Amino acid sequence: MVDMLPLTAEFEEYCRDESRSVGEASSISFPASEQDVRDVLRGIQDAARETGGTPEPVTVQGARTGLAAGAVPHGGHVMNLSRMNRVLGLDMADDGSFSVRVQPGVILSELRKYLSRREFPCRDWSDESLAALEALSSAPAQMFPTDPTETSAALGGMAACNASGARSYGYGPMRPHVRGLRIVLADGDVVALERGQVMAQGLELDLPCESGRVISLTLPSYQMPATKNASGYYVAPDMDAIDLFIGSDGTLGVITELTLDLMPAPAVTWGVNCFFESEAAALDFTVAARESLSCACALEYFDAGALSILRRQRANTQAFAALPAVDERFDACVFVELACANEDEAFAELTRTGELMERVGACEADTWVGRTDVDRECQRFFRHAVPESVNMLIDERRRTSPGITKLGSDMSVPDDRLHDVVALYRATLAEAGLESATWGHIGNNHLHVNVLPRDEADFAAGKKLFLDWAAKVTAMGGAVSAEHGVGKIKRDFLAVMYGEEHVAEMAALKRALDPACQFGRGNLFAAEVAEAAEPACPAAVADAASPALGASAQKGGE
Repeated sequence: MVDMLPLTAEFEEYCRDESRSVGEASSISFPASEQDVRDVLRGIQDAARETGGTPEPVTVQGARTGLAAGAVPHGGHVMNLSRMNRVLGLDMADDGSFSVRVQPGVILSELRKYLSRREFPCRDWSDESLAALEALSSAPAQMFPTDPTETSAALGGMAACNASGARSYGYGPMRPHVRGLRIVLADGDVVALERGQVMAQGLELDLPCESGRVISLTLPSYQMPATKNASGYYVAPDMDAIDLFIGSDGTLGVITELTLDLMPAPAVTWGVNCFFESEAAALDFTVAARESLSCACALEYFDAGALSILRRQRANTQAFAALPAVDERFDACVFVELACANEDEAFAELTRTGELMERVGACEADTWVGRTDVDRECQRFFRHAVPESVNMLIDERRRTSPGITKLGSDMSVPDDRLHDVVALYRATLAEAGLESATWGHIGNNHLHVNVLPRDEADFAAGKKLFLDWAAKVTAMGGAVSAEHGVGKIKRDFLAVMYGEEHVAEMAALKRALDPACQFGRGNLFAAEVAEAAEPACPAAVADAASPALGASAQKGGE
């Protein structure tokens, strides 16, 4: 039986995540297995029955690398899954493709290490998994393509927010690479889903549980934008049930196991930093690159503000002295990552990249090309130094204005609105007199515009500006959160994007799976919105005679 410990000063770090938001909780647990998770939830339910009260809230955490405060507790209990960090098995399909089964606490960098070495900790693996591991040793090198900035992210948390990152331009976000999930509901029952096995009929979804009961759900009726999107529950007519839980921000249940599809790694990967003397040229290059570069898996952007910060850091901070110098004449940079089958293909794509630069008035000589591991590591350092430098700048400013934080947008628009949204950002930032630095996933029209407040007045103006952007981006057919999820920080934006009526539909869906609104309190919508919603169940729960926590529900415990 896993202990539920008082959340004392020893565990204060579990009240915050990378958003720099801080919450509070009364207790914490560190389950190591699915059965531990079920025992904790059963204990919370039993305690509520004994006192006649409401079960306390549960905030599920992984590695706490999120930027939307989804893992920041809002009272109650913290369930941290970092000790659920086992690789459970490897599967090989008839076509030679591989998938890996993991607990949610496995860290992305660890999975990458196992794949690069073709070695896994395989204690208690089945004969089938050991045979797949043997086959992996002679197969083409495999990778898991989802590429968030923080490689210390936990795979369960990545699924919970539908994480993506730089390579989402080429490979998409987390969702299409998730083949299977096991989820523990608030009452301890387990839902086991495999892609393609449980489908909605229109907007009606019958969700089978391992206890034998079936939960009948009515899905929300909003239409998601046709752009990169991690805003609220994934909903579409006739959708796969597994997609409802991917990106649900820890509000519907506890992910206790994931099956992830792997893919062959490209034989040749080159990086190209392309520099431009104007932002307009960089945007035109991006549009042309999307049409012409068939092997680009990432198109990343750095504006004049981001480059200026890097120049200052390189000059003033020893840790950044190894950064390559960026000429003052450059106002923008687009990083292109090429994933190719061979060097001939890579050279052809590189030549085409130079031609596209010339076409928009830039010079192909104004590039850094990374062909070796050392070169690409330098380019990675360049990319990651920008957000790190901004965090350092804000931490310094907080010494005199402790109420401020960095304000970073996470919005996306359709391809034909890239120029429009950048024009919106530039005009409104200038009008508000705010300092900013912009970087991110320009291939998906998904830029992180970071307002850098100098004081509380700037902070308030930036928050107001973001709310205005949410409305205007929505009107362009965009999304208010493209990769970080909504969490607590962006829930007001969600109401702007979908409207209060559709947010109420989301809350009703949550109530159907989490009647006491225990999970992720404050994520996606305020607690009172969830509590006021009527459960989205068109029919009563079927086969309820099978007790959720009875012997038939014990399958899957470690």
